[in-house]
Amino acid sequence: MANSAFKPSLLDRFRLSWNHFKSRLLLKYAFSYILIFLIPLTGVTIFVYENAVKGLRVEIEQSNVNQLNQVKSTIDNRMNELQEIAGRIAYDKHLTPYMVKHPYYSLEAIQALANYKASSSIAEDLLLYFHNDSHIYSHRGLANLDVTFASLYQFEHWNLQELRQELNETRQPLVRPAENVKVNSRMEPMLVMLVPVKPNDPFPYGTVVYLMKESNLTGVMDSILSDFSGSSYIFSPSGQVLTANSHGISLPQNEIENLATLAPGIHNLKMDGEQYSVVSVQSEENGWTYVTTMPSFQFFSRVAHVQTLILIVFCITVITGIAAALLLAKRQYHPIRDLMDKMRGNGDDASKLHNEWEWIRQTLHNYSAKIDFQEPFVRNQCMLLLLKHGKPDDPEIEQMILNAGFRHPQGQGHYFSAILSWDDTLLGDKCWQERLLLQDILSNVCLPGTGAQIFGVEFSVKEQFALIISLPGDMEKPIQNQLEEVIEAIQLVIREHSQLSLSIGVGTAYRDLARLNQSFIEAATALEHRIIQHSGQVTYFEQLAELNPSASESFWIPRKSMLKLEQSLKQGNESVTVQLITETIHMIKNEPLQVHLLRCICFDLLNAFLRTASELGMNEVFANMSELTAFETLEELESRLLCLAADICAQVELNTKTSESTLMDDILVYVDQQFADYTLSLEHVALKFAISTSYLSRSFKEKTGRNFSQYIWQRRVDEVMRLLENTSAPLKEIIEQVGYMDAPNFIRKFKKEIGLTPGQYRKEHALRAATIKGPV
Repeated sequence: MANSAFKPSLLDRFRLSWNHFKSRLLLKYAFSYILIFLIPLTGVTIFVYENAVKGLRVEIEQSNVNQLNQVKSTIDNRMNELQEIAGRIAYDKHLTPYMVKHPYYSLEAIQALANYKASSSIAEDLLLYFHNDSHIYSHRGLANLDVTFASLYQFEHWNLQELRQELNETRQPLVRPAENVKVNSRMEPMLVMLVPVKPNDPFPYGTVVYLMKESNLTGVMDSILSDFSGSSYIFSPSGQVLTANSHGISLPQNEIENLATLAPGIHNLKMDGEQYSVVSVQSEENGWTYVTTMPSFQFFSRVAHVQTLILIVFCITVITGIAAALLLAKRQYHPIRDLMDKMRGNGDDASKLHNEWEWIRQTLHNYSAKIDFQEPFVRNQCMLLLLKHGKPDDPEIEQMILNAGFRHPQGQGHYFSAILSWDDTLLGDKCWQERLLLQDILSNVCLPGTGAQIFGVEFSVKEQFALIISLPGDMEKPIQNQLEEVIEAIQLVIREHSQLSLSIGVGTAYRDLARLNQSFIEAATALEHRIIQHSGQVTYFEQLAELNPSASESFWIPRKSMLKLEQSLKQGNESVTVQLITETIHMIKNEPLQVHLLRCICFDLLNAFLRTASELGMNEVFANMSELTAFETLEELESRLLCLAADICAQVELNTKTSESTLMDDILVYVDQQFADYTLSLEHVALKFAISTSYLSRSFKEKTGRNFSQYIWQRRVDEVMRLLENTSAPLKEIIEQVGYMDAPNFIRKFKKEIGLTPGQYRKEHALRAATIKGPV
């Protein structure tokens, strides 16, 4: 049992740790910092690497140029040696046609040819031919021309007819491209150089023939180019390939022919689908072109050490940079994580969020929405304070009231209150919707033409809606006329948007905003006496005095004052009541009255208080009747009335709270009974209990600590958990049973709330129950 209890705790710790490290925001920070240094580092590394390769490539190519120039010089020297030998042969007295053919001196000629052949390091054989002769001479002696080139040297492409023609007609030194020659049954690539004798003579009489192995020339090139791994070529002035040396890399014939046309220098060409570095130099003496080609990829093999070094430095820098990026990301993320922990400590489930900025944005949005949602409530409360207590002494609350939209500065406007009372007793859905529409329209509206600004206020009395109206003070019309124009404009707005029948009570207009609470009491008084008028009409408090019977010569408290006093008591407005008591007592004191009339007036005043107390069910007041009536002076009466007023106002406040509490208790009972009804909504409940949605929403939040939607959701979740624990009903059936029609959405929200899907919750509860029960 101990082990089973210990393992889940370890698992929970692991999950919490993993949740901390899998933050997408932290990974984004780390990734951003890594990119910030990795992109410039990569660019710098590539720049350094490219420059290193480019520098080495230029160095290699320049080395190839120098080596190729050395090859050109060496081979040019060898070719010049052969022409010098031909020149010496032309002027050698032992090698004249007569001496060569003389039976005695021919031996000296043969020896001379042998000496000339030995003096050349590049010529494989040296032959002397005289024009139109059938024989050819060498260090071996006299031989038939046809026999020599048919048996001793058999050329693959050079036939006897072309050979004889070129031997007789050559006027300038000529080099034939290398071709395969069969020498003593062995194939050997050889070049042939023909030099006319005498050189530079327009009418030569013979030709010196040099046979050179191709390997002698390529050997010279390889010895100078040393470790060169490309291909090398020698082209004649006409573009023919005299010799070629390919180190395992051969090019198509058309690509090789294009190399002969290149200007001297370094070229980067794409040949046979690959990039090559081509170096070309040209001999000024014989017009030969020397070319080397090297694939570009071979340069990279030569910079392997540089590449390795750069790669090592790059990897070390990257590892260091990643560590620094993670450290910076952690420091950047730390304040956000603290905020998340703080919010989680306040009840917000921040640990389940993967994108903290999205959560912060959403939270701010939610706060803004809450503020926007509460703004009408705050404004309504400020207006209620103004109606019940007048302008408050607190400067902050006063500023809030002024910021609510009163645009007339103190002393430059008139302020009065009006109360709308719905006369329709049978409220259907349409009537209720029309009432809400009117309340929304009159909540804050400016009436054109009159300059009046209207603010609607919800208060606890059902079927009524209060208006605070401000008028500009610079109007020339009498104030009563202005009031009537405003009320007519309000009635016009009501008729345009609704067919409801209603009554309007209008209080007196005051310049002092602090006396707006008295105007509210007067409006309530006027509305209470609308029975004198017909339903749907307007009752002005100022006109109530006109309905009184003609006063006699004797003094009595004005009916308006009595009505206003009783209404202030019914409203529970102690400040207005105290002010009215003080004014009434002061008015009585200033009248010269007989004692019996004075006592009648005093008892009439006391009766007004007792009637209100009786209506409120304050039976304990009548138990102290003797004490209330035992007054000898007006000061004593004033003191008793003030105490009685305080008790009555307290009782009104208590009744109001009890009524509201009872209403909310009834609403909660109804919601708890009907939460599984998928049609249940805030509007539905407000319509059933005949209250506005805004009042219901505000009161519901004050009562439960949650808004309506959150409360319904929690009740449904609790019921689902209960059914999962105690029944085996299918999950979809359970979800529909609690009034939720979208099962996938419910499962997703359930997992976000509980941390497990409903199926996982049922299994885990079953395992816990089995563990607690233990083996039988």
